Amino acid sequence: DDDRVIVKELKSLYADKLLDIEKKTLFHKFHFPEMLPSEIASKPTVLLLGQYSVGKTTFIKHLIGTEYPGIHIGPEPTTDRFIAVVHGENEKVIKGNALTGVIDLPFSGLSTFGSGFLNKFEAAVVNAPFLKNINIIDTPGVLSGEKQRVSRGYDFAKVSKWFAERSDLILLLFDAHKLDISDEFKGVMEELQPHEDKVRCVLNKADSLESTESLMRVYGALLWSMGKIFRGAEVTRIYVGSYKDEPIKNPEKFSTLFEKDHEHLLLQLKELPSMCSMRKINEMVKRIRLCVVHVCVLGVLRSKMPMFYGGEACRQKLIKNLQDIFDEVKNHYHLSSGDFPKIDEFRGVLQRMDFYSFPPIDRDALNKMQDMLSTDIPRIISHISGPSGNTYSSEYVQNDDNTEGVHGLNMFSFEEEDEKNENNQKSVGNLMNNQQFLIYIIAILILFIGLLVASVIDNHET
Repeated sequence: DDDRVIVKELKSLYADKLLDIEKKTLFHKFHFPEMLPSEIASKPTVLLLGQYSVGKTTFIKHLIGTEYPGIHIGPEPTTDRFIAVVHGENEKVIKGNALTGVIDLPFSGLSTFGSGFLNKFEAAVVNAPFLKNINIIDTPGVLSGEKQRVSRGYDFAKVSKWFAERSDLILLLFDAHKLDISDEFKGVMEELQPHEDKVRCVLNKADSLESTESLMRVYGALLWSMGKIFRGAEVTRIYVGSYKDEPIKNPEKFSTLFEKDHEHLLLQLKELPSMCSMRKINEMVKRIRLCVVHVCVLGVLRSKMPMFYGGEACRQKLIKNLQDIFDEVKNHYHLSSGDFPKIDEFRGVLQRMDFYSFPPIDRDALNKMQDMLSTDIPRIISHISGPSGNTYSSEYVQNDDNTEGVHGLNMFSFEEEDEKNENNQKSVGNLMNNQQFLIYIIAILILFIGLLVASVIDNHET
């Protein structure tokens, strides 16, 4: 099976080549935690987000065709926890702390959020055919107000971001009568910007609108709101419907539209398993490219630190002028600006770091990642059938600028001058280590001489 082969090769690529580079370059402190094998092998995941009482839980019930353990539906905020709705022969609920130890499910990484979150997380196992190839994540309704946000006991936006990074489809549900977006929900959606290609909207309870004209006004308002948050070239797709346990109102006006959009949504959900392997490859490529940027940025920051004194002042100056560092790295190594991390988040981590602990730019690591992009990834892609049943050639890929070419995933240049700079950085690092050792020896000698002189003076006076 091609999917199993792809998963196996991605696991091998990450564990044997990329993981060691990430550990040596402090990648996990700045960006993402270590990628676990269960995450690479996971089924497609659909993440549902929305404000309270928009019908997320009822929507899941309609998709899977049955209720799941722990389901509770009502007009008040009913779902106060993250629930992973997964397939199993025997219906049961698995609590969060135990869930991180289930190797067949991709949730081990959530242990980093601690008990405050895990006490609000569980899996509902249900024997529904729809779930054999898909996992669904139900989330608490996003509330407005600082009190509700603080009382959660965990960072809702960061947890949502964790799930979004690992999801194949993100559905934002809206109530046709309540389009006002709270500050917390807006913050969550802004965290989804790097994944806007996976975001779709569902305009729920639309049958309660008076006419098709009212529906179009609400549809346009939602489209405008999404355009202000997701600024990509493509418009966010919006599905219109009414997912509830009673017949729709005004069927003569809306039933045809609702059925058509529901069919399109189901079709997209059914296509997720076949697209999952390509999504995993794409995420691996993005991670490698980010790691290349990370190695270069940390190496440049390390090279600009002074050898003897003034380190803290220099560190603060570099943090303040981080955009200049990003521009220097981008221009020098011919990197894409889209591969760089968010500057404010990166700056925040730098405030806690000792720049002298940063490794110098490692040419071998960069060459290894270049080889991953130009050789390993095209080989893995070759297992996916292309047009007319042919497989993609490992010699053919498409660049970000849509130009075709051999080994098109090559992303940076590394010239002889850079090798000299790298060697200079290593020499400076070795020199600093040697100088520190020499300072210790000199200090000990001075102390010894001082004690010796004091002893001689004391004997002389005696």
